[in-house]
Amino acid sequence: MQLTDPIVFEPLFMERVWGGRRLESLFNKRLPMGVRVGESWEIVDREEAQSVVHTGPLRGHTLNELWTDHREAVFGNKTPAGSKRFPLLFKLLDAQERLSVQVHPPARVARALNGEPKTEMWYVADTYLDADIFAGLKAGVGREDFERALREGKVAEKIHHIAMKPGDAIFIPSGRIHAIGAGNVIVEVQQNSDTTYRVFDWNRLGLDGKPRTLHVEESMQSIDFDDIEPAVTRPAGESLVKCDHFEVEKWDLQSPRRAFDEGKFAIFTMLGGDVECGGSRFTPGDFFLVPASQPDPVLRPVNGGASLLRTTIP
Repeated sequence: MQLTDPIVFEPLFMERVWGGRRLESLFNKRLPMGVRVGESWEIVDREEAQSVVHTGPLRGHTLNELWTDHREAVFGNKTPAGSKRFPLLFKLLDAQERLSVQVHPPARVARALNGEPKTEMWYVADTYLDADIFAGLKAGVGREDFERALREGKVAEKIHHIAMKPGDAIFIPSGRIHAIGAGNVIVEVQQNSDTTYRVFDWNRLGLDGKPRTLHVEESMQSIDFDDIEPAVTRPAGESLVKCDHFEVEKWDLQSPRRAFDEGKFAIFTMLGGDVECGGSRFTPGDFFLVPASQPDPVLRPVNGGASLLRTTIP
């Protein structure tokens, strides 16, 4: 099978107590009426959530079917062997209120707790003026200090606080305690995992009017207490983040450019401007997968330049 156009999936919108409606105003997402949408799962291959191809010859196929039945045509011949599911998950987040303080377990802890490890990165697409995040611990904070802060309801005083602006990015490896502050709209690229341990939720009530469940014991096993005051990512050329699971680059496109090397594939997230690829045109907020078998895998900016994220698997 040879595919001539990029693959576009239908997003899955997730209601969240901290969500809002900015994905509609910023990116023209067709959100369900009257719902506080916190997450748009743009590309996902999980048992409980599946991306479905929106158009083209593979319309109606799930991402898992592409990974299982059409792997070489879509993903090329250099993908990780043995994986039964596509190993990454892509989201847009609209944090109208701050998220809970949470942590994702490292692999060894995840195995012991029957969870899944999760490393991720955030790219800030838009913010309010005073938007911030929490990531890592403040200098001098150890396990005993943190446990005392939990008992006293003063967790926020122990977590490193960073002001954010559009274009900032930060790496969140498993084990790093973190929370997204109010006012951020974020592109998230992560391992295919949905294991999150919530350690503090600002004494907030959930959508059902009750306090949300906390996972204090699991969190304490997962937090890296040597992770002190991490910084916003400083790009190395175009590369924002490169780890064992993914590489994310920021492209400022002024002229046509190939999406990938032979035998590979790439996933793009539109940030600004318009791009044409194959027979399709993409605008800010769009996610699209350029398949390995596409004969003309070239991105062409329209009406000047365009900016976008490119994600590949190392």
